[in-house]
Amino acid sequence: MNVKASLSPDDLARACAEAMWKDDDASKGLGMEILAVRPGEATLTMTIQPHMVNGQRIAHGGFIFLLADSAFAFACNSHNERAVAAQCNVSFIRPGRLGDRLVATAREISRSGRSGIYDVRVTSDDSVIAELRGHSRTVGGSWVPSAATDAKLK
Repeated sequence: MNVKASLSPDDLARACAEAMWKDDDASKGLGMEILAVRPGEATLTMTIQPHMVNGQRIAHGGFIFLLADSAFAFACNSHNERAVAAQCNVSFIRPGRLGDRLVATAREISRSGRSGIYDVRVTSDDSVIAELRGHSRTVGGSWVPSAATDAKLK
């Protein structure tokens, strides 16, 4: 059965996200939620919990980065090609605080061959907390069955 051929691009992106989410213990374990996924785009949220603040009582940058990286991952895997981060650069704009509900919105800037570039903005209310630019690389394989993967299995 060719699942990919029967799905719209938006449905395919959601199917890829569902397949990824099933085994994404890191994102689920930190209380992240997927708000939206479309081709080349993803929006995730996470609330800053007590174990996520540092000695200055602000959100540890690693947790902010992790939320942005997860949004990046769902965006760059939304085309049914398995992809990983090749490199990322993050700029912290203002601190996140205990109890803040952070929202990370990733969008595709370019995708060519095996490489992609994605920008992720992390916000709390109307304030920008961080900006991440991620470079992705496809690694082979798909998230949902397609005509190509079906042919290889026969």
